[in-house]
Amino acid sequence: MILGCISENADFEKRVMLNPEGVKKIKSLGIDVMIPKNYGNSSDYADDEYVKSGATISDNNSLCEKSDIILKISQRNLSEFKFKQGANLIIGFFNQADNDATNLVKQNKQQIFALNLLPRITRAQAMDVLSSQANLAGYKAVIDTAYEFQKALPMMMTAAGTVTPAKYFILGAGVAGLQAIATAKRLGAVVSATDVRLASKEQVESLGAKFVFVEDAEDMETSGGYAKEASDDFKKKQEILIKDTVKSQDIIICTALIPGKKAPRIITEEMVLSMRPGSVICDLAAAQGGNCAFSEPDKIIEKNGVKIMGESNILNKLPISASNLYAKNVFNFVDNLFDKENKKININLEDEIIQKTLMR
Repeated sequence: MILGCISENADFEKRVMLNPEGVKKIKSLGIDVMIPKNYGNSSDYADDEYVKSGATISDNNSLCEKSDIILKISQRNLSEFKFKQGANLIIGFFNQADNDATNLVKQNKQQIFALNLLPRITRAQAMDVLSSQANLAGYKAVIDTAYEFQKALPMMMTAAGTVTPAKYFILGAGVAGLQAIATAKRLGAVVSATDVRLASKEQVESLGAKFVFVEDAEDMETSGGYAKEASDDFKKKQEILIKDTVKSQDIIICTALIPGKKAPRIITEEMVLSMRPGSVICDLAAAQGGNCAFSEPDKIIEKNGVKIMGESNILNKLPISASNLYAKNVFNFVDNLFDKENKKININLEDEIIQKTLMR
């Protein structure tokens, strides 16, 4: 059995789904690995490292025709490749509305697994690419905003006077938001955060941040632990609360996403213009429409002295760390999917992990 890795255009994606250590682990299952030339260059992994780990160098087209399992970090340009009949595609981030992928399932009997659809159960945690990648995104958002903010973050007592600490406001207390809180606190900032899920209050406060929440509001958490779309009444109350909060903030990090839907617009034009010149906003949801007005993917827009950083894939700035975690997630998924005794893929729909991630 062969597992092949498709390389991505480095202008859009610098991460890889399998690093050299990941190749060794896949080989330990009795699966051969093929990679295209320069597969790991954008993450500083040389071809020689992959070969020493047991991989064979090929090209995207050849490995697609030969591989029984194919790894591709995004569904971008799927229609360009000719896959082996019945091959299993494991895709990191998948949009169910994509026609190319739907056609592959129907016309070529492809099995497509979307890792971003993993259920939130204990057994799936070691495969959870959303969490491992969001954790790094939250960290990097704080580092980048600290660089753009032209003042010190912690309080400093000096003979010349006191430097007041910077104030961070985190929108969304999921994995990215919680890591952003923890990182900002470590750097000495004063941090507050908001989320539509009441369960996040304890997590936010355990990290030393203030929790900002609409009083007497309904809980907006789904049974799967994600945020759901808010009612119009909640949105009005939330807007008033956030409008009063952002005026005094120095840095805002936006992480609020609703799976499968456009990102909620939370920071309005009026709110941005109410902030002090020199303030910074980092919108991690820019690729899905953005939580903040004025944000544009991969651009820094300045309005009234306020910088708005739109990030479409902030993990391209941490490709080595992101790829290392990704490879561990992928191996654990393949390990669960592979029948070691019979040396084949086992599509066991009684396994919740397989049932939830398999596209049909």
